[in-house]
Amino acid sequence: MNKQFSDLVFIGRFQPFHNGHYEVLKKALGLAARVIVLFGSARRPRNVRDPWNVAERTVMVSACFEQAVAEGRLVFRAVVDRMYNDQQWAASVQAAVQSVMEESPSPDPDGKVGIIGHSKDRSSFYLRMFPQWELVDVPSVAGLSATEIRGYLLGSGVKSLDQGTAMLIASAVPSQVRAFLERFRETPYFAPLVDEYAFLRAYRSQFEQLKYPPIFVTTDAVVIQSGHVLLIKRRSQPGAGLWALPGGFLQSDERLVDGMLRELREETRLKVPEPVLRGGIRTREVFDHPDRSLRGRTITHAFLIELADGPLPPVKGSDDAARAIWVPIAQALELDEGFYEDHLDIIRFFLGRL
Repeated sequence: MNKQFSDLVFIGRFQPFHNGHYEVLKKALGLAARVIVLFGSARRPRNVRDPWNVAERTVMVSACFEQAVAEGRLVFRAVVDRMYNDQQWAASVQAAVQSVMEESPSPDPDGKVGIIGHSKDRSSFYLRMFPQWELVDVPSVAGLSATEIRGYLLGSGVKSLDQGTAMLIASAVPSQVRAFLERFRETPYFAPLVDEYAFLRAYRSQFEQLKYPPIFVTTDAVVIQSGHVLLIKRRSQPGAGLWALPGGFLQSDERLVDGMLRELREETRLKVPEPVLRGGIRTREVFDHPDRSLRGRTITHAFLIELADGPLPPVKGSDDAARAIWVPIAQALELDEGFYEDHLDIIRFFLGRL
C-alpha cells in the first residue's frame, strides 16, 4: 500500500458530520493507509451545541464510508473534553491514538503518522499541539457550517421541515447523514432540544439591540466534606434535569463571596452557619472559557469550601434547584453526561488543588 502516511488523525465534534468533514475525510483516506477519527466532546449531555452522542456520530460517519470501515482503514475513538486543562486533553488524544496502534497494527507500519484538519480560527489551535505528527492543513469547503445546520434543524420546531429548510440541510450534508437526521427528528430526544433552542434564542434576543454583547457574572460553590461534593439538580432551562454546582447570577449590590453564599443557601438550604462556610473557603478561581455557557459569554467565580470531616449536614433543593444532594466524589466524577456546562471541569480543577 503506497500511501504518504501510515495513520492520519482527524479530530472533530462532527455535530453533525457535514460535507466539509466528508471532503477532509475522503482526502485523508487517499493520503493514509488508515484514518483514526477522534470524536470530541464525548460523554457530554445532549444540548443544542452537542445534540448527538458518540454512537450516533459514529453511525453518521460510518454510513458515508462503509467500505473503509469494513477494511479496517477507518477506526473511531472518543475523547472527553478537558476545558481547563489542554495538556490533559492532549494526553488523552495521544492515548486514544496509541490504543488503536496497539490493538491493530497499521496496514503500513513503516509509514509516518500525521494529523489532518483546517486551521479556520482560534478553535483550531489543537492542530498545533502535536508536533510529533505532521500536519496536513486542508482548505475549507464552502457550505453551511455545523452551527448553521443545527440552527435550521432545531429552529424549525418539531413539525415537518418546510421545503426550503429541508433543501438547505440536504445541500450541506451527505445523503446518509440527511437520512439519519430525518430519523433523529422522530426520536424522543428531538423535542427537548427544540425547546432548549427556542429558550436560548429568546434569551439572547433580549440583548440583540445592545451595542456590545453583555458579559454575565456568576458564582458557584464547590462544597466538599467527608469525600462528598454538594450538587443540585437544575429545575429549569437551560440544562433542566442536569447536575450542577450551587450558584447563580451576581446581584448588582453584592460582592462575589456574598453572592456565592446567598446562592448556596437559597438552592441547598445547607445547615451550616455562615461563619463556618466563610472559614472553610480554601481557594477561589475564575472560569472564563468563551464557550462555557450557551446563554452567552458568562464568567463564573467559583469558590472551594472544604468542611471538616463528619456527618453530612442536611440539604434540601430550593429556588432554582429541584434537588440538592451530597454525592460521593468518585461517583460525581463519573457523571459526565449528566453535568451542566463546565461544572464537572470546575470540580476536577479544584480536586487537583486539594
